[in-house]
Amino acid sequence: MFDKQSVSIEWGGRLLTLETGKIARQADGAVLATYGETTVLATVVSAREPKPGVDFFPLTVNYQEKTFAAGKIPGGYFKREGRPSEKETLVSRLIDRPIRPLFAEGYRNETQVVATVLSHDLENDPDVVAMVAASAALTLSGVPFMGPVGAARVGYIDGAYVLNTPIDDRENSKLDLVVAGTGDAVLMVESEAQELSEEVMLGAVMFGHRAFQPVIDAIIRLAEKAAKEPRDFAPADLSAIETEMLGIAEGELREAYKKTVKQERYGAVDAVKAKVMAHFFPEGEEPRFSKEQIGTVFKELQAKIVRWNILDTKIRIDGRDLVTVRPIVSEVGLLPRAHGSSLFTRGETQALVVATLGTGDDEQFVDALEGTYKETFLLHYNFPPYSVGETGRMGSPGRREIGHGKLAWRAVRPMLPAHHDFPYTIRIVSEITESNGSSSMATVCGSSLALMDAGVPLKRPVAGIAMGLILEGERFAVLSDILGDEDHLGDMDFKVAGTSEGVTSLQMDIKIAGITEEIMRVALDQAKGGRAHILGEMAKAITSARPTLGEYAPRIEVMQIPTDKIREVIGSGGKVIREIVEKTGAKIDISDDGTVKIASADGKAITAAMNWIKGIAAEPEVNAVYQGTVVKVVDFGAFVNFFGSRDGLVHVSQMADRRVAKPSDVVKEGDKVWVKLLGFDERGKVRLSMKVVDQETGEEIKQDREAAANE
Repeated sequence: MFDKQSVSIEWGGRLLTLETGKIARQADGAVLATYGETTVLATVVSAREPKPGVDFFPLTVNYQEKTFAAGKIPGGYFKREGRPSEKETLVSRLIDRPIRPLFAEGYRNETQVVATVLSHDLENDPDVVAMVAASAALTLSGVPFMGPVGAARVGYIDGAYVLNTPIDDRENSKLDLVVAGTGDAVLMVESEAQELSEEVMLGAVMFGHRAFQPVIDAIIRLAEKAAKEPRDFAPADLSAIETEMLGIAEGELREAYKKTVKQERYGAVDAVKAKVMAHFFPEGEEPRFSKEQIGTVFKELQAKIVRWNILDTKIRIDGRDLVTVRPIVSEVGLLPRAHGSSLFTRGETQALVVATLGTGDDEQFVDALEGTYKETFLLHYNFPPYSVGETGRMGSPGRREIGHGKLAWRAVRPMLPAHHDFPYTIRIVSEITESNGSSSMATVCGSSLALMDAGVPLKRPVAGIAMGLILEGERFAVLSDILGDEDHLGDMDFKVAGTSEGVTSLQMDIKIAGITEEIMRVALDQAKGGRAHILGEMAKAITSARPTLGEYAPRIEVMQIPTDKIREVIGSGGKVIREIVEKTGAKIDISDDGTVKIASADGKAITAAMNWIKGIAAEPEVNAVYQGTVVKVVDFGAFVNFFGSRDGLVHVSQMADRRVAKPSDVVKEGDKVWVKLLGFDERGKVRLSMKVVDQETGEEIKQDREAAANE
């Protein structure tokens, strides 16, 4: 019934198996990839006919994690998987980015790749497994895909690269990098690093590229057994249209791209496009070509003119040379009620970034396959349509906004103080108010400024820069601080973020078949110089964290109590801790290890709450003097509350330096008295003395302690 085919290889110390022919047989391609005990099913379906009315490739990638993969039931009311999580969105992008450039030019058939996590061993992250499975499914499907693609994760532990770092080992790694590419070149990089040098980062990329070559070979062997016949597809020959269009539009299009102001340039290009459309679609005549074909050729012509100009003259659209960064203005402290704020403007790109400090109540719970954990650093990126002078729908963040926010998050996070040293929940919001160039890198710069303005003790300021590439045959040009047009019409989007000491994040997307180690080396070196320049411009606004938090930020103090005292501080049903919160006004968060965080904008409230908790959790010291309150008088003495909730007995013999017939002759309930802790009897009961302490001053009366204790 099944025509099952599979290949297996030893890869990074674990077995990788690719299997097809048993599951999802109606899809154009389906591969079950298992690495260790992590299993992902990837399927591909591509329409038989082009989607009408589109001049782009309609590819959709969906990565989904099923909670049964880790033996869990989803949280929430409905107990089923809902909208994609942040990780599912990010991995969908991770798969999309290296495969999209490898589809045949001109292919317009709607295509969907679905990667489903079926099993997770909590050791091997399913993201790389999903990338490999998707590549294999595409290679088997018969669609015009110029793969296969390989992928790998690279760590850096104790000065050595580690292939496919297990989840538990990532905390010890200075690098978490995912790289994908073909047998010849790298197509995509995504990473977070602990201030590593450009040389180490480049070495990691090339290490990963070499490491996934056996995976590419395995996919090819599987394809030799089970691949479908390639589909008949030949891209339309549009050379005649291009020749005709060059004749009527080249000169005016070159003039349009000499305008350095974005809106003026766009207006001039739109005018040329209108002229082209009028030429090819005259009124009353049957059109010779489709609007999609004319639109495709016009885009290609735009790209060629921009690229030719840059390669020939080394001068870019806005008049800059290849390495110059646009003018930068950095400002902090714009918003009076915000805890920290900045406005970072670079050319025609601008980010308004706000930092807000919160308490443990504000931590985000993340329900992942690996388990539920708390996130204390949040970064949210918003890209409203007005930032590019357009109208548009505004709603929940899309894949692009989530991806750009995560890139900035990775860049900034390595420079944050340890949470036990700075126990705040930190939220960054980046509102992109203008855009022409990399707004994600503007977010990195603005986030660094806003955090320092809020008083967050960053290890060092972080800056980011986006690099571009024009590659024609053997000639290439690497562009620093690319414009939006250079991004759209170029061959690479290469983003590097870091400090004066090294790289904290690297992201690369290639729109062609891949780039070489030489080009990456040039881009990294050029980016290093650009990053240093940007850090210098940022330093004109602020160089380090403010010495104190803002007026409206909460203050948090941390104290430690014994774990066996947690129950006493919380009280039955939370009664005690609720009373502390209500009477002091402070927020209190107690961890299982006995760490207590007390937060309030009022320092007196924090002090009051800390003293209250100390009174409950601390242990009284023998021979120390305390002031207490008489809570009960009995025939043989009085019980005194002297240390938090701790009571002790003052025996009638310890009440005064004279014989006391009735304790009620000396004290009554509610009296404030000074007592000395003599110790504990054989049953653990507290023994107190009043007679060895001056009841007026609270000073201990000097006498033979041992004699007093034995009376």
